[in-house]
Formats: sequence, C-alpha cells, structure tokens
Amino acid sequence: MNRFKTSKFKNTTPKIAKKDGWICNIRAGNVQSLGNHIKASSELVAFNIDQAGGGMLGVTSVSPAADGKWTISQLPCHGDLVTDLDFSPFDDALLATCSADETVKLWRLCSPEKDQPGGPELTLSPGLGRLELVLFHPTSSGLLAVGAAQTALLWDTSRQDAPLAVLEQHDDKLQSLSWKQDGSLLASSCLDKMLRVFDPRAQLTPVQSVKNVHSSKGSRALWARDDYLLTTDTHRGREVRLWDSRKLGSALGSVSVSDSSGPNLPAPRPRSGPGWGAEPLAPSPPSVTDTVSLRDEVQI
Repeated sequence: MNRFKTSKFKNTTPKIAKKDGWICNIRAGNVQSLGNHIKASSELVAFNIDQAGGGMLGVTSVSPAADGKWTISQLPCHGDLVTDLDFSPFDDALLATCSADETVKLWRLCSPEKDQPGGPELTLSPGLGRLELVLFHPTSSGLLAVGAAQTALLWDTSRQDAPLAVLEQHDDKLQSLSWKQDGSLLASSCLDKMLRVFDPRAQLTPVQSVKNVHSSKGSRALWARDDYLLTTDTHRGREVRLWDSRKLGSALGSVSVSDSSGPNLPAPRPRSGPGWGAEPLAPSPPSVTDTVSLRDEVQI
C-alpha cells in the first residue's frame, strides 16, 4: 500500500488577472520593515506608498467604481515609516497601524471617494521604541498584539494607560506574530531561530518552543488550520515547514518552494466560498504531501 497520496494541487498554475483588473501607477517604494505592506478587508485595501517618509498609506476599494476604475485616497497617519497594518475582523473600516515613530493608531476609514479622517480614533504609546508588528485578535474585539524589538505585548484598546499583558522577552528581534484562528494561542518567530507558542490566558512564558530555522536572515510563522502551523525561512530553497502545535519536537514535513534568496511571506486566505471544509484533516498527522496541499489556504 502506497504511504503517500498525490497532491491534488501538483498541476496547478497561477491565474493572472486581466490588466483591466489591475490597480496601477502606485509608488510602493522599498519599505524596510517586518510587517505587512498591504492589507484588505471585505471592502477596503490599505497599502504603503512612497511618500511622507513612509508615514502615509494609500486607501482604495476592493471593487472598482461604476466606471471600472479605482479611486485611491491618501492617509497621512504617522511621522515615520508605517511598519505594519491590520484590519479588524469585526469592522471592515477599522484599521490598526504601527510605526517607527513608536506609536500604534486606530483609524476609522471611509470610502476612497471621500477625504480620509484627519486624525486617529486612538493612539497607543508602549514606550518600547520602534514598533514592528500589530495584529487584531481574531475573536475578541479591541484586543491587539503588538511587537517591538524583543517584546510582544497584548493591548486592550479600551484601556489606553497600560498593556493588558507583556509576554516573556525573546532572545533576539521578533520577526512575526500569528494568532490561532480561535484566538487561544499566539505564535512568534524570532531572529534567534526559535518558534514559540504562547497561551496568554494561562502564562506569560511560552507553552512550547522549538528551533525552527537554519538561517537567521528571515522567518515567518502562520497558523494554517486547526492545530497546525506553517513556518518559512530562507535556508535551502526557502523552506516551508509544517508543525503540530501540540508537540513541537520536530516538523511534520517540509518542502522547498523556490531558489530565491528572499524571504517567504505567507498570507492566509480566509475560509469562504465553495469547497472550504469539504476535506478536513485526517485524525493522523499530515505527511509531507499534506504540507504541499496546505498551499490552497496559504499563498506564498
């Protein structure tokens, strides 16, 4: 009996949208940060643009106007580079940004045809220097994870005076943060080559950790499905690894996706539309071929 099954995605090819569906003439620049440079809700898209020293964002709609064109408005939001941004899962118009100016801000965006707000709804100043990462909690409205240097902290936006929790300091620079879909766990990758999993409700120290990458150049961690994590690094062909968060002793499998020396930036695709949930993971641990199959919900 063959132990391995053939991936149903082995012959897939990318489908590039027609040019009339492109949003063109955007000067994105060369943003030097660890966070996201473009994020979308179901209605709006926000992205870094090469103006105001990187402290400005462009805002447009997901769908074009009646004339088939997109309107792009500008949001001057920080005095220095915008290092990360994230839309609230509970409000399509609520955007969180963090910056090298050491602040986190919440913005109530409007349609790109209108002028964007002149100021934020909320400003947080953790006092930890340059901020690199900001991420809304997936199930608790108003809760943010914020990454700065070697520190990850949780902030309840209804309490501006102090963070809700400060997790144990990492041994080197934080590179990514990712919430599990139910919000119970928070994963981090770090320049010290470690993958850590936190349960912030139980303790401030990691509940599990493991050496994740061979290269310290760049790594990312992302919850893929249920208890499984994906990590990427730049070693040996930009390797993608699959982990079971319940036992991080060793990776369940790995695959090399490219010979490029640049970092992989995995982006989750929401579970929606026909076909999602039709093939749940089997009770037994996934094989290496299952790692490849997870590409249907993680775009590299």
